[in-house]
Amino acid sequence: MEKADCIVIGAGVIGLAVARELALAGREVIILERAGAIGTGTSARNSEVIHAGLYYPPGSLKARLCIEGKSRLYAYCLERGVEARAIGKLLVAAREAQVPKLAAIRENAERNGVRDLVWLSSEEARTVEPEVRCTAALFSPSTGILDSHAFMLTLQGDIENAGGVIAFKSAVVSGRAQSDGIVLSTQETEVKAKLVINAGGFRAPAVAQSIDSMPRHLIPRAYFAKGNYFALKALSPFKHLVYPMPEAAGIGIHATLDLGGAVRFGPDVEWIETIDYTVDEKRAPLFEEAIRQYWPALPENALAPSYCGIRPKITGPGEPSADFLIQGPRDHGLEGLWNLFGIESPGLTASLAFGAEFRKRIMT
Repeated sequence: MEKADCIVIGAGVIGLAVARELALAGREVIILERAGAIGTGTSARNSEVIHAGLYYPPGSLKARLCIEGKSRLYAYCLERGVEARAIGKLLVAAREAQVPKLAAIRENAERNGVRDLVWLSSEEARTVEPEVRCTAALFSPSTGILDSHAFMLTLQGDIENAGGVIAFKSAVVSGRAQSDGIVLSTQETEVKAKLVINAGGFRAPAVAQSIDSMPRHLIPRAYFAKGNYFALKALSPFKHLVYPMPEAAGIGIHATLDLGGAVRFGPDVEWIETIDYTVDEKRAPLFEEAIRQYWPALPENALAPSYCGIRPKITGPGEPSADFLIQGPRDHGLEGLWNLFGIESPGLTASLAFGAEFRKRIMT
């Protein structure tokens, strides 16, 4: 049996950020990753947006870590040469009936500490984005985009430079708690550690289920909310991100620019039972209808299936989205085990702040 100080399960952006904090603190860290590379799940299948923190309930972990993480992320990317741009975002009320909701989002954002939002009339919004049609809009100048894979590669470099190791193709199949640590079994070996962090993304509940002493009633059910994206076949008509009003389980089918200037639309919300990364081209009419609410000039047959991601939710259809859940020994009684559940958006934005938050928790 191998022995280690700390084991992190999962090399997505949260697992990498947590492992980096531990490694930089002088801890011996091993990451067990089921895939053959870092960030192949939710971390690689999203909008690559740096969120400003508009929507999340004041006082929630999502709100606090998003705001803090945004500042940390821009600073880190600048320091390390990772491409990140604060290109700004328009959040639009397409109809008069949506204006009160837009005002409520502004109030919520201000309570979260977001002080840079600009309220725009319909005419003012058209000066920012001439193709957009709306009744009113909020402009968020600190919302941006980044090269998420380059960011994760840089985190990996920090971990390895501090002595950490990533074991690829090492899926955790079972675990058991002992008096002196947690024993994890992969298909190849067993490893024991005093500190185990389950950062398995949408597989985190399944990983927790595989640990024999983990109280089952404390493991949330995993819900898979698939988000599909369609690419625009033509040149982008936008210079900024364009978002509609948020919807249940998501923030609406929005226009996202990549660092090369191409535009894609998504994600929608498609509840599924099993992991499936295919994009059904028959969903295009749903996208067209949503997009034309704020961009009426969308041409016919201008969308092509692009890619999709899976949100690691712990609440289901019709339920409000849960906050990030950091579950430790005081919650379940297993010394050394930490479970990270429901780490969906804004996980990428919050990742560096999440790592710092976790380091603080295990040291107190």
